[in-house]
Formats: sequence, structure tokens, C-alpha cells
Amino acid sequence: MILIKTQRDTLLAPLQSVSGIVEKRHTLPILSNVLLEKKGDLLTLLATDIEIQITTSTQGANGDGDGAVTVGARKLQDILRSLPDSAEVSLVLDEKRLQVKAGKSRFSLQTLPADDFPRMAVAEGSAQKITVTQKQFRQLLAQTQFSMAAQDVRYYLNGLLLLIDGGQLRAVATDGHRLAFASMEIDSALPRQELILPRKTVLELNRLLADSDDPLLIEAAANQIRFQFGHINLVSKLIDGKFPDYERVIPATLRNVLQINRVALLSSMSRAAILTNEKFRGVRMVLAPGSLKIMAANAEQEEAQEELEVDYSGDVIDIGFNVGYLLDVLNNSSAEMVQWGLNDANSSALVTIPGNEQFKYVVMPMRI
Repeated sequence: MILIKTQRDTLLAPLQSVSGIVEKRHTLPILSNVLLEKKGDLLTLLATDIEIQITTSTQGANGDGDGAVTVGARKLQDILRSLPDSAEVSLVLDEKRLQVKAGKSRFSLQTLPADDFPRMAVAEGSAQKITVTQKQFRQLLAQTQFSMAAQDVRYYLNGLLLLIDGGQLRAVATDGHRLAFASMEIDSALPRQELILPRKTVLELNRLLADSDDPLLIEAAANQIRFQFGHINLVSKLIDGKFPDYERVIPATLRNVLQINRVALLSSMSRAAILTNEKFRGVRMVLAPGSLKIMAANAEQEEAQEELEVDYSGDVIDIGFNVGYLLDVLNNSSAEMVQWGLNDANSSALVTIPGNEQFKYVVMPMRI
């Protein structure tokens, strides 16, 4: 039975949307598969890793009838990618095999029953609903996600706090050494709700969301969150835990404030970073009236020094930072100017954007 007969891209585009969460090796073999369900000319694709589930659909899937099958997501994606752009592809269901045919190319893939494919139960009812643009939410993630921890034993740090509070939607991420905060206004005033999104969910959203004004519907329940945009429906479990009180981390008063061109600072930092110690990546910053020096050295006793003229008349401060943390915030901003606030060499620095109260970045100093 010819399950699907269509153009390569009609199949490849939705497959790429869902297959990002599929693990190559899984204890449950079926979780390496994607579920293909065809009804009429509508094809629905579903992938899950038990924590996250992504569903998408596409029109134009012709064939002999309706049916459903699961097949290796990465293998099918690689096969489709390798075919010519204009190729017409047929997926033929033959007992426990799926034949992929295009021109004179033939591939035979193993399948597993569609009925065995696990689906997440989607919470209905008491969810809070927010509608924003894809571009706004993607920007909120971009300003904060780089501060998430990767494999911290404090599991709640391996994710991102999404805080609904009145007419504000806030995102906060920290790995214990730095913290990024961003907020945006939403149309409706909603009760306060704290949600910790898993790291994988955040990275997947960043990959899938478009830089457009198309709508994104967010439905937040007690232990689950759903994102609907375009033809994509992403459901994710939430991390159960108490996120640190980020407001205590953000310095309330700052004695010394410096405004500096972001690109000039980024260029100097990037050059100095070349000669940092590979493990600790420390740079020394010496701030004095009229000048900012950035210095680095490594175990081979190689040294780098950069100097920038700055409009600054505060205290002389000699402070060390992990240069990776500074490059992250500078690379993930598009502002022309950034503002640095410092009290002394032993206190956290606050990086903000002049005239913008909706972004804050706190970074702890390091001994060099």
C-alpha cells in the first residue's frame, strides 16, 4: 500500500520540525522513531522523548488510503535530505517494513506498530493562556538561555524560569555564577505563576520559533506547558523545584557606572580571550578614569592586553571575570551601548542596556 506520495520537501520540512527532540539511542527503541499518521491528504507527525512531545501536520500527502506507522526519525530524515530537492517520494507500507522510493532509489526501513507509540497526556482545563508574537518570545529566550546550567546537581538550574506576574512575562536563567533576566509586557493581567522549563525544551523552542510577528499561544498548567505556533504543537513537562530568588542576586545600588560601545568591547574581549587559560578563561579588567584595560595570560606565560578609552570618572577597580560569561552577554545582545555597574572588585557586576529596564545580567567576579 502506498501510504504517502508527495514532494520531498512536503515530508522533510515537518519531519525536521519534530525530529530535534528524538534521541539517537534510547532505552525504549520506539522513542527513536517518529509517528506518521495519514488521514485523507493530511499527514500528522509526532515525536516524543517522554518529557517533550512535538506534533505537526502538513497537507498534500496523497496515497492509497489512511494509515499510521512509526519509523526511525533520523534515518528517514537523512534519506530525504540526501535526495534531490525536486524529488517525488513514495512511502510504501509492506508488512513490517516501510519502503522509501524516489526515482531509482530504494530504501527499506524497519517499523514498529503505531499503537505502541507513547503519547503524553495533555493537561486540559485550568491552564493560563498567553498570546505573544514568536519574535518577542524568541528574543526573551535568546536574552537568557545562555545562562542556564548544563548538568548541575541542582536540577532546577538546568532550565529556565518563566514567571507570569500580572501583565509581565519574565524569563530568568542562572548557573550559580551568572544570572540573566529579561521581561516583556503581555496583554492580560494574570495571577502569579512560576514555571521551570527544561533546558531541552528551551533549546528546541529557540530552534523552531520564527523571527516573525506570527502568534504564539502559551498554555501554562501546574506541571505542564504547551506552545502552539504555525503548524507546531509542543508540549513539555515542567521541572518540579524551587527556583532561587533572583531579585536578591541583582544589585540594588551601584557606585560606579560605565557606558561603553558593545561591539568595541566585544572585539577587545574576543581578542584577549585567545590567550586565556583554557580551563579557567579568566580576564582581568582594570577600570580607571578615562580607560578600561582588559588583560589575559595563560600557563605558557603568553599575555594579551587591550585598552579602550571610556567616559568614566569613578573608582579605580581591578577585577577578574570568566571571559566566556562576558562574551555570552555581548554576543546575545543587539544594543549599540551596554552599561556596566560595579561597586568594588569583590562584588558582582550588573550589565544592562541604557534606557531598557527589561534586561539585566549579573556576573560574579573570579580571582585571577
